[in-house]
Amino acid sequence: MENPERPECLWWEVQDRIFAVQWANVNIAVVPSERGSHPPESARIPVDIRRFPWIRKLAADYAFQFSSLAPFFSGDPASAASWVRAIDEARRHIRPRAELSAIIAAQQARRQAPAASREAAAKLADSATVAVVTGQQAGLFGGPAFTLYKILTAVKLAQRVQTEHGVPAVPVFWVEAEDHDWAEVASCSILDAQFQRHTIVLPHPAGGGQTPVGRVTLGEEIHAAIDQLAGTLAPSEFTADLLNDLRQAYRSGVGMADAFSRWLEHLTADLGVVVFDCSDSAAKPLVGPIFTREIQNVGRTWQLAGEAGERLATSGYHTQVSGSSTDGAALFRLDGARTAIPPGEVGGLLDAARKQPETFSPNVLLRPIVQDALFPTICYVSGPNELAYLGQLRKVYEHFGVPMPLFYPRSSATVLDSAGSRFLAKYDLPFEALQARDEAALNRVLAASLPESVDHALRRAEEAIETSMADLIASLPSIDPTLEGAGKSTLGKLQHDLSALRGKVISAAKKRDETLRRQFFRAQAQAFPDGIPQERAVGSIWMINRYGPALVQRLLNDLPLDLGHHWVLTL
Repeated sequence: MENPERPECLWWEVQDRIFAVQWANVNIAVVPSERGSHPPESARIPVDIRRFPWIRKLAADYAFQFSSLAPFFSGDPASAASWVRAIDEARRHIRPRAELSAIIAAQQARRQAPAASREAAAKLADSATVAVVTGQQAGLFGGPAFTLYKILTAVKLAQRVQTEHGVPAVPVFWVEAEDHDWAEVASCSILDAQFQRHTIVLPHPAGGGQTPVGRVTLGEEIHAAIDQLAGTLAPSEFTADLLNDLRQAYRSGVGMADAFSRWLEHLTADLGVVVFDCSDSAAKPLVGPIFTREIQNVGRTWQLAGEAGERLATSGYHTQVSGSSTDGAALFRLDGARTAIPPGEVGGLLDAARKQPETFSPNVLLRPIVQDALFPTICYVSGPNELAYLGQLRKVYEHFGVPMPLFYPRSSATVLDSAGSRFLAKYDLPFEALQARDEAALNRVLAASLPESVDHALRRAEEAIETSMADLIASLPSIDPTLEGAGKSTLGKLQHDLSALRGKVISAAKKRDETLRRQFFRAQAQAFPDGIPQERAVGSIWMINRYGPALVQRLLNDLPLDLGHHWVLTL
């Protein structure tokens, strides 16, 4: 984008037309909260996800035009019939329910999980129970805010299934503890008292980047990280308790994935969320047949996913995973590190897969199959980018004889304080206009706040110059045809000078109205820290420090189940 502070001819008129085209016919209605106990300023602002430049066509069509993607998925999550079918298939498929329930119970006992979570896990042994699953890597201090949104979406969907279908449903969070990308999980970002973004990073451990995160044990460095967090967070009435609770989960001698699991169980203590550490070796024999089938049909998973990716591309969508039958097994070996299996080394692994399934780990294509072979999954709550590779797996699910669940995009949200929301409403500023790292949106607000007399006078001067000079330029050729160019040049200079004057007026308005500038940057810093959407840029730990532990229940009640909108929540 060009610098909007450059004085160009009729710049503001052009910008106003651009904004009018971009946001015409878009309803940004403030929706009062459904909870009567909320303060009067509590509100929800829905924003169509198609207005966001980072939302790709596949995610947009999944929400608004599912029929174009129907061949790639098992059903439309907006259709009641799809849920009935998913429930029926999940209940009929034979799974090692009792064994899985016992493994989860052992994990929960080690972590001293909340009673509601233990009760939910026990239900999984019943053949009538179904699961709504979601998951994420074991991010430091609970990871980005969207991790919490994934959990809450799964909880709300499970509640809906129980209410609308009369079926016991359990929300499950799959901790991707076998991922070996240390950089993916080793940091957490927060905002300080001035809404500046800071990132706390754990040092690289021995074997980091190769060892599964579930096998990394926290050392004394975790205490320094929490101290850094304490020194960066804006103090609130909740800070002391928050830090104490965090130190109970994240401490020296505890595994990274285990600490993450403990923290999630603490946050969702009353919601009955089953947190499952996928790196538990006790669960591997339950999915050993999947590993052996993958080795017996080496390359087939990649081939099926690759063919689906080609069909997606032909339909005008992007693909997340590319591959062919020559790419080998969709597995890693676990031998201290997590290492890929070269195609030429697959032949001798069949016996190991049968006798030592705990030495194997599924890759991104096989992980959903393993997950849904273990759990009676009727729906997986995904991020918008996950949908692309999940859409490549329908034939892979069929290949392994596992029912493909529905996929539901997680709730998407930005939490603003009341001052930030009032600023957006007062100046009728589109939420996504806050993302730009230049001052285009601010200049538009400042221009709109100019005294009408000044703005009208400038416009009248611009119109008068254009009208008068147009008449003059039209008459000049009758005297001397060469004078027309001189007339146009004079018009350009006049327009340039007037545009420069307008720029000076705007600059003076900036100096005059520092309060408005502060309000703008405060809202921008909350909504898009460093230009990144809040739910990805900062951890939920920042919001809990600011709004207290009741935030989780508040979000559960205020975040709608909605396929196509991002929600701006006022707290």
